[in-house]
Amino acid sequence: MSPTFRERWSPVRYAANGPVRLAFDRLVEGGDGQPLLLVTGLGVNRHWVPDGFCRALGAEGFAVARYDQRDGGASTHLPHTSARTPVSALLARGAPAYTAEDVADDAVAVMDALGWPSAHLVGVSLGGAVAQRVALRHPGRVRTLTSVAAVPGDLGGLRTLRYVRLGTLAKFARLNVPDTHEGAVAAGVAVSRLLASPHRAFDEAAARAAAERNADRGVGDQRAQSRQIAARWHGPPVEAVTRPTLVVHGEDDPLIKVRAAHALASRIPGARLLLLPRTGHELPEPAWEPLVTAIGRLAADAAAR
Repeated sequence: MSPTFRERWSPVRYAANGPVRLAFDRLVEGGDGQPLLLVTGLGVNRHWVPDGFCRALGAEGFAVARYDQRDGGASTHLPHTSARTPVSALLARGAPAYTAEDVADDAVAVMDALGWPSAHLVGVSLGGAVAQRVALRHPGRVRTLTSVAAVPGDLGGLRTLRYVRLGTLAKFARLNVPDTHEGAVAAGVAVSRLLASPHRAFDEAAARAAAERNADRGVGDQRAQSRQIAARWHGPPVEAVTRPTLVVHGEDDPLIKVRAAHALASRIPGARLLLLPRTGHELPEPAWEPLVTAIGRLAADAAAR
């Protein structure tokens, strides 16, 4: 019998960065491959990265691990700050709960708990910015960097807004669902719809089934999202990234403008750019093969240096 969805992953473990505990697990398949750490997006837990995409990475020769960022999933949630919404956090209203350097160090703490001296990093959305910062702050721990659907990681506050579609951000701000299992499912479907490419038919049944499997209340927790967004970067600019880099973006991204990818790729020396057609702020199945192939090629070329 083939393993079930849950059996494909190791039991959850926890890494520590000071008082912050970070939940992580590993894909059972491909466990002897090259270490690859997935960094998830704003507010969501590690289960939002599609299982099929993770398995495709395993088949490509990677040992895949994923973790919940602080203020997401089963990791530590910090006390409330004055910023109540992601928009107010972008406008730099209120004192931050932690720095972007702290968040970058979280990824390294997970790698330490896994026993990985270094790893390939793949970050999605906010996770892409985090992965960029890890490459800047801890270059010796990063084999390659893949940043998906992200803004340049050295930006913050109002400077980020030039790359954000404010209409979509406003729709997120208007989401109002009860803090219940049913509310989490409804929020998961609504967010999936908002982030999908408008040039593909939205499969609501599939989105609802995924939300039922992963009723993640983080998609509606604007306080936690605000704390994540408010974390400011104080380090060097992205031009200082020295690791082999792949910048990826969906051509139909309804949240982050494609020019964010062009800007990031132009600023990181030697970066490769992959634009995914009929893809929004998401990782739909048609995007898995070209993306996994590009990540594999980046890793192979880096190893051959």
